[in-house]
Amino acid sequence: MTHRIRPGSRTTVLDRIRSALTDVPTAEQYDAGRIARTYRSSHAEGDLVDLFADVAADYRATVTRTDDPRAAIATALLDRGVAGALLVPEGFPTAWLPEGDWTRRIDTPALDVHELNTASGVLTTCALAIATTGTIVLDAGPGQGRRVLTLLPDYHLCVVRSGQIAGDVPEAVQRLVPHRPLTLISGPSATSDIELERVEGVHGPRTLDIVIVDE
Repeated sequence: MTHRIRPGSRTTVLDRIRSALTDVPTAEQYDAGRIARTYRSSHAEGDLVDLFADVAADYRATVTRTDDPRAAIATALLDRGVAGALLVPEGFPTAWLPEGDWTRRIDTPALDVHELNTASGVLTTCALAIATTGTIVLDAGPGQGRRVLTLLPDYHLCVVRSGQIAGDVPEAVQRLVPHRPLTLISGPSATSDIELERVEGVHGPRTLDIVIVDE
């Protein structure tokens, strides 16, 4: 439904606001500093790692928890049949990189759209993760690369350290750097049409694997 604003409506609204404020003492001032800011930073309960893993799995991500990231990454790549070029941004821990039928491709110099679109997948770290929403957050930091690297390939494998998992969104926001380019990912890319038929891989990777590294 479309609501049209009739001519003069803005003036009418402002006049009513002025009228409602006529009995407010002129000496009364708005003091933002007196407003309580004791917001609750998290609604998460229990083990944050288990909660994050469960919620991310509900979003159809495949989640593995391990203390051996190299072996877990090798298994994930083998299970997905990843071969050929695998995008691995600079800053990704080299000790975590397993051997396999794939070759590492970095984004220096910047790869073009065709090279990104034809890659077998992308392997990244993350800035942090959010337990209550099952979300991983990328901010283009080391091991993550620029945003387009995780939007064009059809497969994304993301490694999350257990210490990077925040309980809830407010806590995560406090830990993030606001001026960095943030990408929030909750499960594989998906959308639905007017008949609510789910389609995956439209705006990003069709398949998302998450490896949680216990620290």
